[in-house]
Amino acid sequence: VLGLLVWALIADTTYHLHAAYGWVMFVSIFFWIVTILFFVIYLLQLQLKFYMIPWPLVLMIFNAAATILYITAFVTCAAAVQPTSWRQWDYNRRAAASFFACLTMIAYRVSTFFSFRAWKGLGSNAATSQVTDHA
Repeated sequence: VLGLLVWALIADTTYHLHAAYGWVMFVSIFFWIVTILFFVIYLLQLQLKFYMIPWPLVLMIFNAAATILYITAFVTCAAAVQPTSWRQWDYNRRAAASFFACLTMIAYRVSTFFSFRAWKGLGSNAATSQVTDHA
Protein backbone atom coordinates (compact mmCIF):
# COMPACT_ATOMS: atom_id res chain seq x y z
CA VAL A 1 0.00 0.00 0.00
CA LEU A 2 2.84 2.41 0.82
CA GLY A 3 4.59 1.76 -2.48
CA LEU A 4 1.30 2.26 -4.30
CA LEU A 5 0.93 5.65 -2.60
CA VAL A 6 4.43 6.68 -3.67
CA TRP A 7 3.95 6.04 -7.36
CA ALA A 8 0.35 7.22 -7.40
CA LEU A 9 1.30 10.57 -5.85
CA ILE A 10 4.21 11.05 -8.23
CA ALA A 11 2.17 9.94 -11.25
CA ASP A 12 -0.42 12.60 -10.43
CA THR A 13 2.15 15.38 -10.88
CA THR A 14 4.07 16.63 -13.88
CA TYR A 15 6.89 14.21 -13.07
CA HIS A 16 7.97 13.88 -16.70
CA LEU A 17 9.36 17.42 -16.55
CA HIS A 18 11.85 16.40 -13.84
CA ALA A 19 14.27 13.55 -14.53
CA ALA A 20 14.69 12.73 -10.84
CA TYR A 21 11.09 11.60 -10.55
CA GLY A 22 11.58 9.08 -13.35
CA TRP A 23 13.90 7.13 -11.05
CA VAL A 24 11.40 7.33 -8.19
CA MET A 25 8.64 6.08 -10.48
CA PHE A 26 10.79 3.19 -11.72
CA VAL A 27 11.76 2.04 -8.23
CA SER A 28 8.28 2.38 -6.77
CA ILE A 29 6.42 0.68 -9.64
CA PHE A 30 8.99 -2.10 -10.06
CA PHE A 31 9.05 -3.05 -6.40
CA TRP A 32 5.29 -2.67 -6.08
CA ILE A 33 4.75 -5.16 -8.91
CA VAL A 34 7.33 -7.64 -7.61
CA THR A 35 5.93 -7.35 -4.08
CA ILE A 36 2.44 -8.12 -5.43
CA LEU A 37 3.89 -11.15 -7.26
CA PHE A 38 5.50 -12.46 -4.07
CA PHE A 39 2.25 -11.83 -2.21
CA VAL A 40 0.31 -13.88 -4.76
CA ILE A 41 2.91 -16.67 -4.62
CA TYR A 42 2.52 -16.92 -0.86
CA LEU A 43 -1.24 -16.41 -0.94
CA LEU A 44 -1.69 -19.32 -3.34
CA GLN A 45 1.04 -21.30 -1.53
CA LEU A 46 2.98 -21.75 -4.74
CA GLN A 47 6.21 -21.78 -2.74
CA LEU A 48 5.29 -25.32 -1.71
CA LYS A 49 5.29 -26.40 -5.36
CA PHE A 50 8.74 -24.91 -5.93
CA TYR A 51 10.40 -26.30 -2.82
CA MET A 52 13.85 -26.34 -4.46
CA ILE A 53 13.96 -22.52 -4.33
CA PRO A 54 15.35 -21.19 -1.02
CA TRP A 55 12.43 -18.81 -0.40
CA PRO A 56 13.75 -17.20 2.80
CA LEU A 57 17.01 -16.33 1.02
CA VAL A 58 15.17 -15.04 -2.06
CA LEU A 59 12.94 -12.84 0.10
CA MET A 60 15.90 -11.55 2.10
CA ILE A 61 17.78 -10.57 -1.07
CA PHE A 62 14.65 -8.98 -2.55
CA ASN A 63 13.91 -6.98 0.60
CA ALA A 64 17.54 -5.86 0.93
CA ALA A 65 17.60 -4.71 -2.70
CA ALA A 66 14.28 -2.92 -2.23
CA THR A 67 15.61 -1.20 0.88
CA ILE A 68 18.75 0.04 -0.87
CA LEU A 69 16.94 1.26 -3.97
CA TYR A 70 14.17 2.88 -1.92
CA ILE A 71 16.86 4.78 0.01
CA THR A 72 18.03 6.24 -3.29
CA ALA A 73 14.46 6.91 -4.40
CA PHE A 74 13.60 8.61 -1.10
CA VAL A 75 16.68 10.83 -1.19
CA THR A 76 16.08 11.67 -4.86
CA CYS A 77 12.42 12.44 -4.27
CA ALA A 78 13.08 14.53 -1.17
CA ALA A 79 15.89 16.49 -2.83
CA ALA A 80 13.78 17.23 -5.91
CA VAL A 81 10.87 18.72 -3.95
CA GLN A 82 11.03 22.47 -4.41
CA PRO A 83 8.80 24.64 -2.21
CA THR A 84 8.94 27.43 -4.79
CA SER A 85 7.05 25.32 -7.29
CA TRP A 86 4.56 27.29 -9.36
CA ARG A 87 2.03 24.50 -8.89
CA GLN A 88 1.23 24.15 -5.20
CA TRP A 89 -0.59 20.83 -5.62
CA ASP A 90 2.52 19.31 -7.25
CA TYR A 91 4.59 20.41 -4.26
CA ASN A 92 2.14 18.83 -1.80
CA ARG A 93 1.97 15.54 -3.71
CA ARG A 94 5.73 15.33 -4.14
CA ALA A 95 6.31 16.07 -0.46
CA ALA A 96 3.78 13.39 0.49
CA ALA A 97 5.46 10.98 -1.94
CA SER A 98 8.78 11.64 -0.18
CA PHE A 99 7.19 10.88 3.17
CA PHE A 100 5.64 7.64 1.94
CA ALA A 101 8.88 6.65 0.22
CA CYS A 102 10.58 6.96 3.60
CA LEU A 103 7.90 4.81 5.23
CA THR A 104 8.19 2.25 2.43
CA MET A 105 11.96 2.16 2.86
CA ILE A 106 11.51 1.50 6.59
CA ALA A 107 8.95 -1.23 5.90
CA TYR A 108 11.32 -2.99 3.49
CA ARG A 109 14.13 -2.66 6.06
CA VAL A 110 11.99 -4.32 8.71
CA SER A 111 11.07 -7.04 6.21
CA THR A 112 14.78 -7.55 5.49
CA PHE A 113 15.41 -8.06 9.19
CA PHE A 114 12.66 -10.66 9.52
CA SER A 115 13.68 -12.35 6.27
CA PHE A 116 17.22 -12.59 7.59
CA ARG A 117 15.96 -14.18 10.81
CA ALA A 118 13.88 -16.67 8.82
CA TRP A 119 16.82 -17.46 6.54
CA LYS A 120 19.14 -18.06 9.49
CA GLY A 121 16.48 -20.07 11.30
CA LEU A 122 16.30 -17.65 14.24
CA GLY A 123 12.57 -17.42 13.95
CA SER A 124 9.88 -17.79 11.41
CA ASN A 125 6.57 -16.42 10.41
CA ALA A 126 3.41 -18.02 9.09
CA ALA A 127 4.56 -17.83 5.47
CA THR A 128 8.03 -19.31 5.92
CA SER A 129 6.93 -22.03 8.33
CA GLN A 130 4.88 -23.52 5.47
CA VAL A 131 8.00 -24.36 3.48
CA THR A 132 9.23 -27.87 4.15
CA ASP A 133 12.45 -29.56 3.22
CA HIS A 134 11.77 -32.21 0.57
CA ALA A 135 15.37 -33.31 0.11
